[in-house]
Amino acid sequence: MRTHFYIAGLLVAISPLSMAAQVYKWVDAQGVTHFDAQPPQGQPATTIVTPASSAGKLPAPTPKGAIGDQQAIDKSVKKQIARQQAELKVFCEQARTNLAQLQNNPRIREEVEGELRRLDDAQRQERIGETQKQIAQNCE
Repeated sequence: MRTHFYIAGLLVAISPLSMAAQVYKWVDAQGVTHFDAQPPQGQPATTIVTPASSAGKLPAPTPKGAIGDQQAIDKSVKKQIARQQAELKVFCEQARTNLAQLQNNPRIREEVEGELRRLDDAQRQERIGETQKQIAQNCE
């Protein structure tokens, strides 16, 4: 019976050591923060000190420039998202204009290799379907 207590005590004593592992933190291009046991390839990552791995260690101080760097990254990502949203808005406006032209005008012409050609009804209906699909996928 005593051996069971010794084994159980040994397992309890060892368990925090087996749970100690490094955790990596990084921010992707979309500004999402990730935590993982493996560092990402091609991106800088910060090592996080977990309670199980901090036994007898002091946490590493955060570099003063890290907060400023993160703010610069956040600002850059926000600018990129705003630019993409503006481009999408222009695309949606153009697609809606094209759809209205296709639906309201039975005589649609397009330039192919420097020559104007008229779309027949089947081609026009196909373009209407394609444009509606693009609007449904990309526009609100």
